[in-house]
Amino acid sequence: MLLSENFVPITKENYNETKEIYRQGIETGLATFETETKSWEQWNQSYLPVCRIAYIFNDKIVGWAALSPVSKRKVYRGVAEVSVYIHEDCRGQGLGVKILNELVSQSEQNGFWTLQSGIMSKNIASIKIHKNAGFRIIGVRERVAQLDGVWLDNTIMERRSIIVGY
Repeated sequence: MLLSENFVPITKENYNETKEIYRQGIETGLATFETETKSWEQWNQSYLPVCRIAYIFNDKIVGWAALSPVSKRKVYRGVAEVSVYIHEDCRGQGLGVKILNELVSQSEQNGFWTLQSGIMSKNIASIKIHKNAGFRIIGVRERVAQLDGVWLDNTIMERRSIIVGY
């Protein structure tokens, strides 16, 4: 059996698969402070129109990544926040780094010089994925938000392009 894999843009047509992976992330209690998934319209408005990638394996979306703006100010047009999520059946197989590396490549092609992530400090796997994709820890926001009444810390990571902005 021949296995196929590739990256495709996230669109309205494939959003339900993307949304399901996000729902799985919510259920972990480690991936996001959000407690509900978004409609396509809400999701579409939250993320930048470029660098929205889904990873297809055997005709199924098994992971995705996208960028959201950090500011509306023009001076920050090359800075974006990363979201990356992996299907629960595919975690721990190196897909997170593969998807994040593709996102980095696409972000540089689109003129981004800094990518940042706010990761729940207990999410060791995500911190490791980001480190393996060239991100570094720049700080920790202690007790930044609550999830289910529990205060949690966020590890702030960033990756500076060596291609864009130099």
